[in-house]
Amino acid sequence: MNRLVIALTLAWFCAGCSNFIPGPTATDFKVNPLFADNMVIQRDMRNRVWGTALPGERVGVEINNREYSAVADQDGNWSVLIDALPVGGPYMMRISGKNRIDTINNILSGDVWLCAGQTNMQWSVSSAADATAEIAAANYPQIRFFQVPHVVSDVPVTEVSGKWQVCTPQTVADFSAAGYYFGRDLYKQIGVPIGLINVSWGGTPVEAWTDRAWLRKNAELKPIMDRHDRLMKVYPEKQAEYEKFMRERKNMRIEDMMYYNDPGDKGAVDLEKANYDDGQWKTMSLPGIWENYGLDIDGVVWFRKSIDIPAAWKGKELELSLGPIDDFDTTYFNGTRIGGIGRENHNAWRTPRRYRIPGELVNAGKTVIAVRVFDRVGSGGFSGDSEDIYIQPVDGGNNRISLQGEWKYSAVVGLKPKVISSRIPYGPKHPHMAGGLYNGMINPLIPFSIKGAICYQGENNTGRAWQYRTLFPAMIDSWRTSWRQGDFPFLIVQLANYHRANAEPVDSAWAELREAQAVTAEKIPVCALAVTIDIGEASNINPKNKQVVGHRLMLTALKLAYGKDIVFSGPEYLSHETKGGKVIVRFTNIGSGLEARDGDLKRFQIAGNDRKFIWADAKVIGKDLVEVSSPGVKDPVAVRYAWSDNPAGCNLYNKEGLPAVPFRTDDWQLTTFKAR
Repeated sequence: MNRLVIALTLAWFCAGCSNFIPGPTATDFKVNPLFADNMVIQRDMRNRVWGTALPGERVGVEINNREYSAVADQDGNWSVLIDALPVGGPYMMRISGKNRIDTINNILSGDVWLCAGQTNMQWSVSSAADATAEIAAANYPQIRFFQVPHVVSDVPVTEVSGKWQVCTPQTVADFSAAGYYFGRDLYKQIGVPIGLINVSWGGTPVEAWTDRAWLRKNAELKPIMDRHDRLMKVYPEKQAEYEKFMRERKNMRIEDMMYYNDPGDKGAVDLEKANYDDGQWKTMSLPGIWENYGLDIDGVVWFRKSIDIPAAWKGKELELSLGPIDDFDTTYFNGTRIGGIGRENHNAWRTPRRYRIPGELVNAGKTVIAVRVFDRVGSGGFSGDSEDIYIQPVDGGNNRISLQGEWKYSAVVGLKPKVISSRIPYGPKHPHMAGGLYNGMINPLIPFSIKGAICYQGENNTGRAWQYRTLFPAMIDSWRTSWRQGDFPFLIVQLANYHRANAEPVDSAWAELREAQAVTAEKIPVCALAVTIDIGEASNINPKNKQVVGHRLMLTALKLAYGKDIVFSGPEYLSHETKGGKVIVRFTNIGSGLEARDGDLKRFQIAGNDRKFIWADAKVIGKDLVEVSSPGVKDPVAVRYAWSDNPAGCNLYNKEGLPAVPFRTDDWQLTTFKAR
């Protein structure tokens, strides 16, 4: 043992075996907080340990009867590279500086996984399905958690706060459900300690998690950085508005601050009546957010649309669908209130509106639908998709009238100050800032050795699905390049089904985003896809069944990271050919063979040269083949499967119980949802 270590060890014992020996430079020596009691260190890999000290100070690290040392550079940074540890533990690490010795206890050597993404990765065990029973059973001392705090930064951060926790019923409740179930199932399969580092933040776009240098060097991602640069120029002004609002709101009641009471229409009368003269009103194409039309207010906006009710509908009960409205609404049919959702619904902004219209109100001819929308904060308007707004008979008549298109509107009450100023403006503190979460939450973890990463992200990028084909791989490449561990395994959760199921085939931003995820998993080395198209919830963007998410991620890990010879994926499109008016689709990843669950195959679409997709008949005709056809398409040229926001009932699986990956054989609409 060298003299420095002997001297420091004696000093440590003389202080009564304390972990801290006071001295004039004690605060200058520090071990990065990632290295702490109960941590998991990556097995079978050399691991770097680092921290800060006085420039020129020598630091010693001792673990598993081996000693290492380093000298802090001129900026006070030091690091040592320790040899790979065998699986197991507990180990103790002793780190010594000039006037201080730190000991780290209860270290396990196993596999460390990053758990990254937005809300669906952040979603806690306590909020997921079967929470009470799952929490009570979560006694796994070989599984450890580290929760990275939410930090946005305009420059790279080098240190993260937090602590490692042993998995117990007392610690698991607030941790990522998808991450925990992945780690738990993986531990049961491989039997080595598992470390889980959660780096997730709800509602965040993928560009926030990407190294800004990668965004700037890719021409296809130029719109992101152009927008970033434009918003950063106006940030000082917006920040001043925000700070002013924060000062003013101190005088507001808590109720007002949270909900901004609807102030009423201040003299506006009869706007819901069928005979009201709206000739001077402006027009807006719905569905849409009114800020996109230059209406930069929070408050009350009235919308009106005239339609002709067919004679066959007279006296029939109708269904009016308007999709989600941000935030609250009161809806009228020819002047009679037929529904509305107010501030009592905390999720009103994302709740689809579907109202019944009694038959006694329904007459043939001109009819006016009027909707009073009150927006309390952020964006306002109709936030659904084009197929979400319609009117039709409740009895299933096929003469649906689409309400998509031009509506008359009038902004009646604008709140002052505009409530949007109460949100942190895009800039150094905004979680959507390009590179901001990479700087604040990813960079501080580098170069902590890891086995791989699981990622559940994409909901916030569905409006830019085409761009995601470039953006998501850029994020992965930026992480791998920064970690310098080569192509570590990267496991992707494909977005679950969400929104109302469509009565007829339509184009879908969510389907294109799923396609971008599948393309990434196929083209990027050491990537795999966990399909969740069968566990979503129509009205909840955060499905509670995270057990299946974790289990399917675990299967991809066993195959990709551990080389297990298992069926890890559901059927995936391989090729197709047309024979006698039928399309024969061949699949890979079939396991023991294809099967249709619960009856005939559903959610297949087919189209001819007119490019109009209709529902198709489909059946399994071989171990790896599906035949698709329709009497309505004599000469088919394209097939789609599970191609919608919510392909409810899609039921093609392999016999191992894994769902098929949604796909399309056409490329007609590949640019439908390009960056806008």
